[in-house]
Amino acid sequence: MVGEELSAVIALSSRAFFDDPFFSYLLPDDNLRRSRLPIFFRSVYTHMGVHGRIVTVRNDADEALGVAAWLTTGGYPLPIKLQLSQIPSSLRAFYRRPRAIATGNRYVAALARAHRKDPHWYLMVLCADPPVQRSGVGTMLLEHAFDQVDREGVGSHLETPRHENVAYYQRFGYELIETLTPVEGGPPYYTMWRAPL
Repeated sequence: MVGEELSAVIALSSRAFFDDPFFSYLLPDDNLRRSRLPIFFRSVYTHMGVHGRIVTVRNDADEALGVAAWLTTGGYPLPIKLQLSQIPSSLRAFYRRPRAIATGNRYVAALARAHRKDPHWYLMVLCADPPVQRSGVGTMLLEHAFDQVDREGVGSHLETPRHENVAYYQRFGYELIETLTPVEGGPPYYTMWRAPL
C-alpha cells in the first residue's frame, strides 16, 4: 500500500483513534495529537515487514471506510531491523512531549511481556471512520481475516485500551486474558486471545 491509498488509510486511522484513551493520555493537547497521529500511523503501516497485512473496507466510490492491520503467523515480534527503523518516526511523533516517549516505552514493554507466544495472527489495528462506526465495518474486517486464521488453525492476539471493546471482541471469540496498567494513573490495556478453532 503506497501513495494516495496509504495516505487515506493513515488519515482514517488518525481520525478513528483521535479520542483513544492511550493516545489522549500520551498527547492530551488536541491540536498536538491531531498533528502527531498521522506520523505514528505512517510508521506503523510502512514498517510491518513481510508478515504485515493491511485490509480495507471500501464504499461504492472506492473510499476506505475501515482498516485492519495484522501481523500474520510468525510476524510478531518484528525483526530487530524493523523495530529500529520505527524509532525515528516515533521520535518525530512524540518529541514535543518527551514524557510521552518514556511513558509509551513502558507500555510497549509491558504489552510485549504479556504477548502470547503461541502461533497466531496479531491484530495491530482495527478501526472504522467515525461516521460509519457501529455499521458492521469492523465485523467485515474481522470475519475476512478469520477465514484464513481458522484455516491455519492458529490463534489471534490483540490489545485494546477501551474497556467497551472487550465485550465487542468477545462476540468474535476473544477472551480477556490480562488487564495491564504499566503507568500509575494511565489508562489500562486489555489483552485478549482468540483460541484456535
